[in-house]
Amino acid sequence: MTTMLTSPVTAAEVPAKGPKTNRIGLTQKDYQGAESTLCAGCGHDAITSSIVKAFYELGVDPHQVAKLSGIGCSSKTTNYFLGQSHGFNSLHGRMATIATGSSLANRNLIHIGISGDGDTASIGLGHFAHMVRRNAHVVYIIENNGCYGLTKGQASATADRGTRMKSGVTIQDAPVDLCTMAIKMGCGFVARSFSGDTQQVRTLLKAAIAHRGAAVLDIVSPCVTFNNHEGSTKSVAYARSHEEPLHEMDFIPHFENISVEYDEGTTTVVTMHDGSRITLTKLAHDHDAHDRIQALTLLDEAREKNLFYTGLLYYSRERDALDDRLDLVDEPLATLPQSKLRPSLDVFHQIMQGFQ
Repeated sequence: MTTMLTSPVTAAEVPAKGPKTNRIGLTQKDYQGAESTLCAGCGHDAITSSIVKAFYELGVDPHQVAKLSGIGCSSKTTNYFLGQSHGFNSLHGRMATIATGSSLANRNLIHIGISGDGDTASIGLGHFAHMVRRNAHVVYIIENNGCYGLTKGQASATADRGTRMKSGVTIQDAPVDLCTMAIKMGCGFVARSFSGDTQQVRTLLKAAIAHRGAAVLDIVSPCVTFNNHEGSTKSVAYARSHEEPLHEMDFIPHFENISVEYDEGTTTVVTMHDGSRITLTKLAHDHDAHDRIQALTLLDEAREKNLFYTGLLYYSRERDALDDRLDLVDEPLATLPQSKLRPSLDVFHQIMQGFQ
């Protein structure tokens, strides 16, 4: 009888299982950035996580991305994702203009702009409107919490009428609806979501990245410090039911990010960290995103009923992107030598002759 001798397999002999990679061989960690310094539980961090996962799942090389921002809590978040991509932090409200210029200078890069409701709907409103009107090839994300979180919670232009602010003042002015404005200015991709609905946010991000032209994503992102209380229509609790006051906090406890899952065509009430609620209604599967009038009607209805309709509101490919319309050369302008960008003296004189 033959006796088979076997030796136990040691850990060193077992091949280590490496981290999961995407189609270009990168791990999800390769799409991350610096550690966030935002308040624990901030909805912006949930959006950052969705951006990381969207680019990882699409298999986009981080070096092929240009991320831009303005000023505010939202504008800090570009430091927290795609640490190996290009980046530019502009002046308050000027990100849309910088993004337009950058997208023309280098068409080979995917441009993603991160802004806030103050950065976009207040000081930057004019720049945002013209970027959308020109149909610049930029994914424009608005992290919308209805307040200026970086300067202690003053009301922004998206704060809904009836919102009670930290000072006790109730907002009397009509809010700026950035989705309505984007559609009316000719934007071909307009969506709204809630930071806690990570699956929907990630899906919309992937579609926006693939879109040629301006893509606007207005994402309700609760501020756990200044606008997440009863009385705030941008709180986690009003994004689940209806309400809106801002509480003053001397200390910020640890909060878990709020997440939600619910089916198309249904409504869910989300309870915020402070007990307030916000009502979310996900667009039904049969919503015709190609119908501009229907999209605008839905947004009017949402404002009247204090609801947040989430999902792809409007989609159209009728207009060419700005860089396509300008008939630019194939090679990005940013990589062309000065000899091709600057006309010779003779050519300059010929051009001037044409104006005489």
